[in-house]
Amino acid sequence: MIKLDTKPTVLVVDDQENIRLVLSKILTKEGYNVILAEEGEKALNALREKKVNVILSDLKMSKMDGIQLLKASKLIKPEVEIILITAHGTIEKAVGAMKDGAYDFITKPFKKVIIANTIKKAIEKQALVVENKYLHEQLARSRHDRHADIIGQSDAILNVIKLAEQVAPSQASVLIQGESGTGKEAIASLIHKCGPRKNKPFVKISCAALPESLLESELFGYEKGAFTGAVGQKEGRFELANEGTLFLDEIVEITPHIQVKLLRVLQEGEFERLGGVKVLKSNVRIISATNVNLANAIKQNRFREDLYYRLNVITMSIPPLRERKEDIPLLISHFLKIYQDQNNKSIDGISEDVLDILTDYQWPGNVRELKNVIERAVVLTQDRVITQKDLPENIVKSRVEDRKVTIPFGMPLRDIEKKIIIETLRRTKGDKEVTASLLGITIRTIYRKMNSLEEEDNED
Repeated sequence: MIKLDTKPTVLVVDDQENIRLVLSKILTKEGYNVILAEEGEKALNALREKKVNVILSDLKMSKMDGIQLLKASKLIKPEVEIILITAHGTIEKAVGAMKDGAYDFITKPFKKVIIANTIKKAIEKQALVVENKYLHEQLARSRHDRHADIIGQSDAILNVIKLAEQVAPSQASVLIQGESGTGKEAIASLIHKCGPRKNKPFVKISCAALPESLLESELFGYEKGAFTGAVGQKEGRFELANEGTLFLDEIVEITPHIQVKLLRVLQEGEFERLGGVKVLKSNVRIISATNVNLANAIKQNRFREDLYYRLNVITMSIPPLRERKEDIPLLISHFLKIYQDQNNKSIDGISEDVLDILTDYQWPGNVRELKNVIERAVVLTQDRVITQKDLPENIVKSRVEDRKVTIPFGMPLRDIEKKIIIETLRRTKGDKEVTASLLGITIRTIYRKMNSLEEEDNED
Protein backbone atom coordinates (compact mmCIF):
# COMPACT_ATOMS: atom_id res chain seq x y z
CA MET A 1 0.00 0.00 0.00
CA ILE A 2 1.02 3.66 -0.35
CA LYS A 3 2.29 4.99 2.96
CA LEU A 4 0.43 8.14 4.03
CA ASP A 5 1.13 10.54 6.87
CA THR A 6 -0.86 9.49 9.95
CA LYS A 7 -1.17 13.08 11.18
CA PRO A 8 -2.83 15.30 8.52
CA THR A 9 -1.69 18.88 7.98
CA VAL A 10 -3.97 21.91 7.72
CA LEU A 11 -2.72 25.15 6.15
CA VAL A 12 -4.54 28.12 7.73
CA VAL A 13 -4.61 31.31 5.65
CA ASP A 14 -5.98 34.57 7.09
CA ASP A 15 -4.68 38.15 7.11
CA GLN A 16 -5.83 38.63 10.71
CA GLU A 17 -3.36 37.30 13.24
CA ASN A 18 -5.93 36.74 16.00
CA ILE A 19 -8.03 34.55 13.66
CA ARG A 20 -4.98 32.51 12.65
CA LEU A 21 -4.06 31.90 16.28
CA VAL A 22 -7.60 30.88 17.26
CA LEU A 23 -7.84 28.43 14.36
CA SER A 24 -4.37 27.06 15.09
CA LYS A 25 -5.35 26.40 18.72
CA ILE A 26 -8.57 24.62 17.67
CA LEU A 27 -6.91 22.43 15.04
CA THR A 28 -3.88 21.56 17.17
CA LYS A 29 -6.20 20.28 19.91
CA GLU A 30 -7.96 18.19 17.26
CA GLY A 31 -4.65 16.47 16.51
CA TYR A 32 -3.64 18.16 13.25
CA ASN A 33 -0.33 19.61 12.14
CA VAL A 34 -0.94 23.31 11.49
CA ILE A 35 0.86 25.71 9.14
CA LEU A 36 0.00 29.41 9.30
CA ALA A 37 0.13 31.96 6.47
CA GLU A 38 -1.01 35.58 6.57
CA GLU A 39 -1.47 35.95 2.81
CA GLY A 40 -2.05 33.91 -0.34
CA GLU A 41 1.46 34.16 -1.76
CA LYS A 42 3.02 32.74 1.42
CA ALA A 43 0.36 30.04 1.47
CA LEU A 44 1.29 28.99 -2.07
CA ASN A 45 4.96 28.84 -1.09
CA ALA A 46 4.08 26.61 1.87
CA LEU A 47 1.95 24.45 -0.42
CA ARG A 48 4.85 23.98 -2.82
CA GLU A 49 7.34 23.08 -0.09
CA LYS A 50 5.31 21.00 2.39
CA LYS A 51 2.77 18.24 2.47
CA VAL A 52 -0.69 19.74 3.00
CA ASN A 53 -3.99 17.87 3.25
CA VAL A 54 -6.43 20.76 3.73
CA ILE A 55 -6.31 24.52 3.23
CA LEU A 56 -8.57 26.57 5.53
CA SER A 57 -8.66 30.08 4.08
CA ASP A 58 -10.56 33.30 4.60
CA LEU A 59 -12.48 34.26 1.48
CA LYS A 60 -11.84 37.99 1.70
CA MET A 61 -8.20 39.00 2.04
CA SER A 62 -6.38 42.13 0.94
CA LYS A 63 -3.77 40.82 -1.53
CA MET A 64 -4.98 37.46 -2.84
CA ASP A 65 -8.52 36.43 -1.96
CA GLY A 66 -9.70 32.92 -1.21
CA ILE A 67 -11.02 32.29 -4.75
CA GLN A 68 -7.67 33.18 -6.30
CA LEU A 69 -5.89 31.01 -3.75
CA LEU A 70 -8.29 28.16 -4.52
CA LYS A 71 -7.59 28.26 -8.26
CA ALA A 72 -3.85 28.65 -7.83
CA SER A 73 -3.57 25.83 -5.27
CA LYS A 74 -5.54 23.47 -7.52
CA LEU A 75 -2.94 24.05 -10.20
CA ILE A 76 -0.08 23.36 -7.82
CA LYS A 77 -1.58 20.42 -5.88
CA PRO A 78 -5.06 19.48 -7.12
CA GLU A 79 -5.49 16.78 -4.48
CA VAL A 80 -5.52 19.27 -1.59
CA GLU A 81 -8.99 19.99 -0.18
CA ILE A 82 -9.91 23.66 0.35
CA ILE A 83 -12.40 25.09 2.84
CA LEU A 84 -13.29 28.79 2.74
CA ILE A 85 -14.33 31.01 5.63
CA THR A 86 -16.86 33.64 4.59
CA ALA A 87 -19.07 36.35 6.03
CA HIS A 88 -22.83 36.28 5.37
CA GLY A 89 -22.47 38.91 2.65
CA THR A 90 -20.21 36.69 0.54
CA ILE A 91 -21.96 33.33 0.93
CA GLU A 92 -23.07 33.35 -2.72
CA LYS A 93 -19.45 33.78 -3.80
CA ALA A 94 -18.38 30.93 -1.54
CA VAL A 95 -21.06 28.66 -3.00
CA GLY A 96 -19.76 29.50 -6.47
CA ALA A 97 -16.26 28.58 -5.32
CA MET A 98 -17.41 25.02 -4.75
CA LYS A 99 -17.89 24.73 -8.51
CA ASP A 100 -14.20 25.60 -8.85
CA GLY A 101 -13.19 22.79 -6.53
CA ALA A 102 -13.65 24.06 -2.97
CA TYR A 103 -14.66 21.26 -0.60
CA ASP A 104 -16.94 23.43 1.58
CA PHE A 105 -17.28 26.83 3.26
CA ILE A 106 -17.81 28.01 6.83
CA THR A 107 -19.64 31.21 7.76
CA LYS A 108 -18.53 33.77 10.33
CA PRO A 109 -18.77 33.87 13.25
CA PHE A 110 -17.56 30.28 13.11
CA LYS A 111 -17.92 27.72 15.87
CA LYS A 112 -15.26 25.33 17.05
CA VAL A 113 -17.43 22.25 16.45
CA ILE A 114 -18.24 23.29 12.89
CA ILE A 115 -14.57 23.92 12.09
CA ALA A 116 -13.57 20.55 13.55
CA ASN A 117 -16.34 18.59 11.78
CA THR A 118 -15.75 20.20 8.40
CA ILE A 119 -12.00 19.56 8.53
CA LYS A 120 -12.64 16.00 9.67
CA LYS A 121 -14.98 15.35 6.73
CA ALA A 122 -12.46 16.79 4.27
CA ILE A 123 -9.77 14.47 5.66
CA GLU A 124 -12.20 11.54 5.52
CA LYS A 125 -12.84 12.31 1.85
CA GLN A 126 -9.13 11.99 1.15
CA ALA A 127 -8.97 8.78 3.18
CA LEU A 128 -11.89 7.40 1.18
CA VAL A 129 -10.05 8.05 -2.07
CA VAL A 130 -7.00 6.20 -0.73
CA GLU A 131 -9.18 3.36 0.52
CA ASN A 132 -10.88 3.07 -2.87
CA LYS A 133 -7.49 2.79 -4.53
CA TYR A 134 -6.57 0.04 -2.10
CA LEU A 135 -9.84 -1.80 -2.73
CA HIS A 136 -9.29 -1.51 -6.47
CA GLU A 137 -5.86 -3.02 -5.96
CA GLN A 138 -7.36 -5.92 -4.01
CA LEU A 139 -9.97 -6.37 -6.71
CA ALA A 140 -7.30 -6.44 -9.39
CA ARG A 141 -5.32 -9.02 -7.43
CA SER A 142 -8.36 -11.19 -6.78
CA ARG A 143 -9.28 -11.49 -10.44
CA HIS A 144 -9.16 -14.78 -12.23
CA ASP A 145 -5.67 -15.94 -13.21
CA ARG A 146 -6.30 -14.98 -16.80
CA HIS A 147 -6.20 -11.30 -15.72
CA ALA A 148 -3.19 -11.65 -13.43
CA ASP A 149 -0.78 -9.80 -15.72
CA ILE A 150 -3.08 -6.83 -16.36
CA ILE A 151 -3.18 -4.35 -13.49
CA GLY A 152 -5.54 -1.40 -13.65
CA GLN A 153 -9.04 -0.09 -13.10
CA SER A 154 -9.02 2.89 -15.48
CA ASP A 155 -11.66 3.09 -18.19
CA ALA A 156 -8.86 3.00 -20.78
CA ILE A 157 -7.52 -0.40 -19.72
CA LEU A 158 -10.91 -1.86 -18.79
CA ASN A 159 -12.13 -1.11 -22.33
CA VAL A 160 -9.15 -3.01 -23.72
CA ILE A 161 -9.86 -5.98 -21.45
CA LYS A 162 -13.52 -5.95 -22.45
CA LEU A 163 -12.63 -5.96 -26.15
CA ALA A 164 -10.11 -8.78 -25.61
CA GLU A 165 -12.79 -10.90 -23.94
CA GLN A 166 -15.21 -10.14 -26.80
CA VAL A 167 -12.84 -11.21 -29.58
CA ALA A 168 -11.40 -14.20 -27.69
CA PRO A 169 -14.11 -16.78 -28.62
CA SER A 170 -13.59 -16.17 -32.35
CA GLN A 171 -10.84 -17.56 -34.58
CA ALA A 172 -10.08 -14.15 -36.13
CA SER A 173 -6.51 -12.88 -36.35
CA VAL A 174 -5.87 -9.94 -34.02
CA LEU A 175 -3.40 -7.09 -34.49
CA ILE A 176 -2.42 -5.34 -31.24
CA GLN A 177 -0.98 -1.85 -31.59
CA GLY A 178 0.72 0.14 -28.86
CA GLU A 179 3.93 1.75 -27.73
CA SER A 180 6.77 -0.37 -26.38
CA GLY A 181 6.18 -1.44 -22.82
CA THR A 182 2.39 -1.06 -22.77
CA GLY A 183 1.67 -4.76 -22.25
CA LYS A 184 0.77 -6.08 -25.69
CA GLU A 185 1.93 -9.59 -24.81
CA ALA A 186 -0.26 -9.61 -21.69
CA ILE A 187 -3.32 -8.73 -23.79
CA ALA A 188 -2.42 -11.45 -26.32
CA SER A 189 -2.19 -13.95 -23.47
CA LEU A 190 -5.57 -12.79 -22.15
CA ILE A 191 -7.19 -13.37 -25.55
CA HIS A 192 -5.75 -16.88 -25.62
CA LYS A 193 -6.86 -17.70 -22.07
CA CYS A 194 -10.40 -16.45 -22.71
CA GLY A 195 -10.82 -18.40 -25.96
CA PRO A 196 -11.56 -22.00 -26.95
CA ARG A 197 -7.82 -22.72 -27.39
CA LYS A 198 -7.02 -21.92 -23.75
CA ASN A 199 -5.95 -25.51 -22.99
CA LYS A 200 -3.64 -25.59 -26.00
CA PRO A 201 -0.18 -24.00 -26.36
CA PHE A 202 0.40 -20.26 -26.31
CA VAL A 203 3.66 -19.81 -28.22
CA LYS A 204 5.38 -16.45 -28.65
CA ILE A 205 8.28 -15.12 -30.68
CA SER A 206 9.83 -11.67 -31.13
CA CYS A 207 10.35 -11.02 -34.82
CA ALA A 208 12.88 -8.28 -34.11
CA ALA A 209 15.11 -10.34 -31.84
CA LEU A 210 16.37 -12.74 -34.54
CA PRO A 211 18.10 -12.37 -37.94
CA GLU A 212 16.15 -13.53 -41.00
CA SER A 213 17.71 -16.99 -41.33
CA LEU A 214 17.26 -17.82 -37.66
CA LEU A 215 13.73 -16.38 -37.53
CA GLU A 216 12.71 -18.51 -40.51
CA SER A 217 14.01 -21.70 -38.91
CA GLU A 218 12.38 -20.78 -35.59
CA LEU A 219 8.99 -20.21 -37.25
CA PHE A 220 8.93 -23.17 -39.64
CA GLY A 221 11.50 -25.59 -38.21
CA TYR A 222 14.16 -27.45 -40.21
CA GLU A 223 15.26 -30.91 -41.31
CA LYS A 224 18.60 -32.51 -40.54
CA GLY A 225 21.28 -31.12 -42.83
CA ALA A 226 19.19 -28.13 -43.96
CA PHE A 227 22.15 -25.88 -43.17
CA THR A 228 25.50 -26.04 -41.42
CA GLY A 229 24.86 -26.94 -37.81
CA ALA A 230 21.47 -28.58 -38.45
CA VAL A 231 22.44 -31.90 -36.86
CA GLY A 232 18.86 -33.00 -36.32
CA GLN A 233 15.24 -32.25 -37.08
CA LYS A 234 13.59 -29.37 -35.24
CA GLU A 235 9.96 -28.36 -34.98
CA GLY A 236 9.16 -24.72 -35.60
CA ARG A 237 6.79 -22.43 -33.69
CA PHE A 238 3.92 -23.18 -36.06
CA GLU A 239 4.15 -26.87 -35.15
CA LEU A 240 4.61 -26.19 -31.46
CA ALA A 241 1.56 -23.90 -31.45
CA ASN A 242 -0.66 -26.29 -33.40
CA GLU A 243 -4.29 -26.11 -32.17
CA GLY A 244 -3.24 -23.17 -30.01
CA THR A 245 -2.16 -19.54 -30.44
CA LEU A 246 1.00 -18.08 -31.99
CA PHE A 247 1.93 -14.58 -30.85
CA LEU A 248 4.16 -12.69 -33.31
CA ASP A 249 5.61 -9.65 -31.55
CA GLU A 250 7.06 -6.74 -33.55
CA ILE A 251 5.59 -8.17 -36.73
CA VAL A 252 6.73 -5.23 -38.87
CA GLU A 253 10.34 -6.44 -38.56
CA ILE A 254 9.90 -9.61 -40.65
CA THR A 255 11.58 -9.53 -44.06
CA PRO A 256 9.72 -9.76 -47.41
CA HIS A 257 10.90 -13.36 -47.88
CA ILE A 258 9.37 -14.49 -44.58
CA GLN A 259 6.27 -12.35 -45.22
CA VAL A 260 5.57 -14.49 -48.31
CA LYS A 261 5.88 -17.75 -46.34
CA LEU A 262 3.75 -16.36 -43.50
CA LEU A 263 1.05 -15.31 -45.96
CA ARG A 264 0.91 -18.84 -47.35
CA VAL A 265 0.40 -20.31 -43.88
CA LEU A 266 -2.40 -17.86 -43.18
CA GLN A 267 -4.09 -18.47 -46.53
CA GLU A 268 -3.66 -22.23 -46.90
CA GLY A 269 -2.62 -23.48 -43.48
CA GLU A 270 0.42 -25.21 -45.03
CA PHE A 271 4.23 -24.89 -44.85
CA GLU A 272 7.43 -26.91 -45.13
CA ARG A 273 10.35 -27.08 -42.76
CA LEU A 274 13.64 -25.63 -44.02
CA GLY A 275 15.35 -28.30 -46.12
CA GLY A 276 12.17 -30.39 -46.19
CA VAL A 277 9.67 -31.36 -48.91
CA LYS A 278 6.85 -32.68 -46.78
CA VAL A 279 3.87 -30.31 -46.60
CA LEU A 280 2.80 -29.80 -43.00
CA LYS A 281 -0.58 -28.58 -41.85
CA SER A 282 -0.95 -25.79 -39.31
CA ASN A 283 -4.02 -24.86 -37.30
CA VAL A 284 -3.06 -21.86 -35.20
CA ARG A 285 -4.64 -18.60 -34.27
CA ILE A 286 -2.36 -15.67 -35.05
CA ILE A 287 -2.09 -12.68 -32.73
CA SER A 288 0.47 -10.12 -33.83
CA ALA A 289 1.72 -6.91 -32.29
CA THR A 290 3.51 -3.78 -33.43
CA ASN A 291 4.64 -0.47 -31.98
CA VAL A 292 4.72 1.23 -35.39
CA ASN A 293 2.07 2.20 -37.91
CA LEU A 294 1.74 -0.71 -40.34
CA ALA A 295 -0.16 1.44 -42.83
CA ASN A 296 2.93 3.64 -43.14
CA ALA A 297 5.14 0.55 -43.47
CA ILE A 298 2.97 -0.52 -46.43
CA LYS A 299 3.44 2.88 -48.11
CA GLN A 300 7.19 2.51 -47.62
CA ASN A 301 7.06 -0.98 -49.25
CA ARG A 302 8.30 -2.54 -46.01
CA PHE A 303 5.18 -4.64 -45.44
CA ARG A 304 2.86 -6.53 -47.78
CA GLU A 305 -0.63 -5.13 -47.98
CA ASP A 306 -2.24 -8.57 -48.48
CA LEU A 307 -0.49 -9.88 -45.35
CA TYR A 308 -1.60 -6.79 -43.43
CA TYR A 309 -5.26 -7.52 -44.14
CA ARG A 310 -4.80 -11.16 -43.12
CA LEU A 311 -3.33 -10.11 -39.78
CA ASN A 312 -5.58 -7.12 -39.22
CA VAL A 313 -9.02 -8.74 -39.04
CA ILE A 314 -9.44 -7.17 -35.61
CA THR A 315 -7.32 -4.27 -34.36
CA MET A 316 -6.75 -3.42 -30.72
CA SER A 317 -4.93 -0.35 -29.43
CA ILE A 318 -3.26 -0.38 -26.00
CA PRO A 319 -3.19 3.05 -24.30
CA PRO A 320 0.17 4.36 -23.07
CA LEU A 321 0.61 4.70 -19.32
CA ARG A 322 0.42 8.52 -19.48
CA GLU A 323 -3.20 8.14 -20.64
CA ARG A 324 -4.21 5.97 -17.69
CA LYS A 325 -2.41 7.62 -14.78
CA GLU A 326 -5.07 6.54 -12.31
CA ASP A 327 -3.63 3.03 -12.66
CA ILE A 328 -0.15 4.08 -11.52
CA PRO A 329 -0.79 3.62 -7.74
CA LEU A 330 -2.11 0.09 -8.41
CA LEU A 331 0.89 -0.76 -10.58
CA ILE A 332 3.28 0.63 -7.97
CA SER A 333 1.71 -1.50 -5.23
CA HIS A 334 1.80 -4.56 -7.49
CA PHE A 335 5.47 -4.15 -8.36
CA LEU A 336 6.43 -3.29 -4.77
CA LYS A 337 4.96 -6.60 -3.63
CA ILE A 338 6.76 -8.54 -6.34
CA TYR A 339 10.21 -7.03 -5.82
CA GLN A 340 10.27 -6.86 -2.05
CA ASP A 341 9.43 -10.59 -2.03
CA GLN A 342 12.12 -11.31 -4.62
CA ASN A 343 14.73 -9.31 -2.73
CA ASN A 344 13.65 -10.42 0.73
CA LYS A 345 13.07 -6.83 1.88
CA SER A 346 10.34 -5.38 4.06
CA ILE A 347 9.01 -2.10 2.64
CA ASP A 348 5.95 -0.26 3.92
CA GLY A 349 5.38 1.71 0.73
CA ILE A 350 6.36 4.99 -0.92
CA SER A 351 6.21 8.56 0.32
CA GLU A 352 3.46 10.80 -1.04
CA ASP A 353 5.90 13.12 -2.82
CA VAL A 354 7.28 10.07 -4.67
CA LEU A 355 3.73 9.11 -5.64
CA ASP A 356 3.23 12.65 -6.96
CA ILE A 357 6.46 12.46 -8.97
CA LEU A 358 5.65 9.05 -10.45
CA THR A 359 2.11 10.12 -11.31
CA ASP A 360 3.26 13.33 -13.01
CA TYR A 361 5.99 11.61 -15.06
CA GLN A 362 5.14 10.93 -18.71
CA TRP A 363 6.57 7.36 -18.83
CA PRO A 364 7.97 7.08 -22.38
CA GLY A 365 8.81 3.45 -21.55
CA ASN A 366 5.30 2.86 -20.19
CA VAL A 367 4.56 0.03 -17.73
CA ARG A 368 7.90 -1.64 -18.42
CA GLU A 369 9.75 1.52 -17.39
CA LEU A 370 7.66 1.90 -14.21
CA LYS A 371 8.36 -1.73 -13.36
CA ASN A 372 12.11 -1.17 -13.71
CA VAL A 373 11.98 2.02 -11.61
CA ILE A 374 10.20 0.24 -8.75
CA GLU A 375 12.59 -2.72 -8.89
CA ARG A 376 15.55 -0.34 -8.76
CA ALA A 377 14.03 1.58 -5.83
CA VAL A 378 13.36 -1.60 -3.86
CA VAL A 379 16.92 -2.81 -4.38
CA LEU A 380 18.55 0.53 -3.51
CA THR A 381 16.44 1.82 -0.63
CA GLN A 382 17.86 1.49 2.86
CA ASP A 383 14.61 2.57 4.50
CA ARG A 384 11.18 1.06 4.93
CA VAL A 385 9.67 3.82 2.80
CA ILE A 386 10.86 4.65 -0.73
CA THR A 387 11.77 8.33 -1.06
CA GLN A 388 13.03 10.64 -3.80
CA LYS A 389 16.65 9.58 -3.30
CA ASP A 390 15.68 6.06 -4.44
CA LEU A 391 14.38 7.28 -7.83
CA PRO A 392 16.42 7.77 -11.01
CA GLU A 393 17.68 11.33 -11.31
CA ASN A 394 16.04 11.91 -14.69
CA ILE A 395 12.56 11.20 -13.28
CA VAL A 396 12.97 13.53 -10.30
CA LYS A 397 14.55 16.17 -12.51
CA SER A 398 11.74 15.96 -15.08
CA ARG A 399 9.21 17.15 -12.52
CA VAL A 400 11.45 19.95 -11.31
CA GLU A 401 12.04 21.14 -14.87
CA ASP A 402 8.33 21.06 -15.64
CA ARG A 403 7.77 23.54 -12.79
CA LYS A 404 10.53 25.89 -13.98
CA VAL A 405 10.96 28.40 -16.76
CA THR A 406 14.49 28.46 -18.18
CA ILE A 407 15.93 31.97 -18.58
CA PRO A 408 19.10 32.07 -20.73
CA PHE A 409 21.93 34.17 -19.32
CA GLY A 410 21.87 37.66 -20.81
CA MET A 411 18.21 37.64 -21.87
CA PRO A 412 16.78 41.20 -21.85
CA LEU A 413 14.43 42.03 -18.99
CA ARG A 414 11.45 42.66 -21.32
CA ASP A 415 11.94 39.20 -22.84
CA ILE A 416 12.17 37.62 -19.40
CA GLU A 417 8.88 39.23 -18.36
CA LYS A 418 7.24 38.15 -21.59
CA LYS A 419 8.48 34.56 -21.28
CA ILE A 420 7.34 34.20 -17.66
CA ILE A 421 3.90 35.71 -18.27
CA ILE A 422 3.26 33.67 -21.42
CA GLU A 423 4.43 30.43 -19.79
CA THR A 424 2.30 31.01 -16.69
CA LEU A 425 -0.73 31.82 -18.85
CA ARG A 426 -0.13 28.60 -20.77
CA ARG A 427 -0.05 26.52 -17.61
CA THR A 428 -3.16 28.21 -16.21
CA LYS A 429 -4.91 27.73 -19.57
CA GLY A 430 -5.23 31.47 -20.09
CA ASP A 431 -6.74 32.30 -16.69
CA LYS A 432 -5.36 35.79 -16.04
CA GLU A 433 -6.75 35.90 -12.50
CA VAL A 434 -4.88 32.76 -11.46
CA THR A 435 -1.80 33.89 -13.39
CA ALA A 436 -1.79 37.15 -11.44
CA SER A 437 -2.12 35.21 -8.18
CA LEU A 438 0.79 32.93 -9.01
CA LEU A 439 3.03 35.81 -10.10
CA GLY A 440 2.03 38.07 -7.23
CA ILE A 441 0.85 40.90 -9.48
CA THR A 442 -2.52 42.38 -10.40
CA ILE A 443 -4.58 41.45 -13.45
CA ARG A 444 -4.24 45.08 -14.55
CA THR A 445 -0.45 44.63 -14.54
CA ILE A 446 -0.75 41.55 -16.75
CA TYR A 447 -2.85 43.43 -19.30
CA ARG A 448 -0.48 46.41 -19.18
CA LYS A 449 2.61 44.24 -19.59
CA MET A 450 1.11 42.19 -22.44
CA ASN A 451 -0.09 45.31 -24.28
CA SER A 452 3.31 46.95 -23.84
CA LEU A 453 5.13 43.87 -25.10
CA GLU A 454 2.77 43.57 -28.06
CA GLU A 455 3.38 47.22 -29.00
CA GLU A 456 7.15 46.71 -28.79
CA ASP A 457 6.90 43.61 -30.99
CA ASN A 458 4.89 45.59 -33.57
CA GLU A 459 7.54 48.33 -33.55
CA ASP A 460 10.19 45.70 -34.24
